[in-house]
Amino acid sequence: MTKRSARPGAWRVMGIVVLSFFLFSSPSIAETQNTKDDRPYDGKLLRLSEILGAIHYLRALCGGNEEQLWRDQMQQLLKTEGTSALRRVKLVKSFNKGYRGFRRTYRSCTQSANLAIERFMVEGAVIAETLVKQNK
Repeated sequence: MTKRSARPGAWRVMGIVVLSFFLFSSPSIAETQNTKDDRPYDGKLLRLSEILGAIHYLRALCGGNEEQLWRDQMQQLLKTEGTSALRRVKLVKSFNKGYRGFRRTYRSCTQSANLAIERFMVEGAVIAETLVKQNK
């Protein structure tokens, strides 16, 4: 039960890291855009999108009071990185994959669902931190 007290802080940390990605690295990412649609960091962005979808579903299922926080984070990601219709579709598809995958698996909040949330929080924070560092 001691892990339960760490969860609220973990989602805040991930939210802060994801927001810092948008606030501090967006200009440099926009400056490096090529005429091609693909970016070297797209794999990480797609994984982050999938994680945001999974967390959006799981936190609501497990009583998180963040309302639309994770969906809003995804909207910010789309705003900064959805520079073309194809990029937007890829990012949305990844978000929906994460959301729907866990919606099919979990109908109630379980210990396993809480563990998945914790793991996604850590993984998402690591990805966001990596992206921030790469784009400074």
